[in-house]
Amino acid sequence: MHYSKNEKAMLLKNWQQSSKSAWAYAKENGINYQTFKNWTNTINPIETNSCFVEVPSSQVSRQTMKTAMTVPEILIEKGDVKIHIPLAITCNELRAVMEGLGAAL
Repeated sequence: MHYSKNEKAMLLKNWQQSSKSAWAYAKENGINYQTFKNWTNTINPIETNSCFVEVPSSQVSRQTMKTAMTVPEILIEKGDVKIHIPLAITCNELRAVMEGLGAAL
């Protein structure tokens, strides 16, 4: 099925206002999950707060590292990978992290 830009925008807006994962929302609305995920990639990351950016350690100041270490967080480690999740994370932000890790929610 082909969706117009307006239909995509409306569906994405409705999804953002829901507390559902992209997978659940796509399934509920009869949209192919991969197609829907492709649409979500076109959203401005600042609006969704679901964007990951790698910052080289050379660009992180010692003061920033000290401040980051004082924030209560959950630390997930697997091999060389460390994921720091602040305890003040919202449900939608946590859902985005879990989806980014490949968890089916």
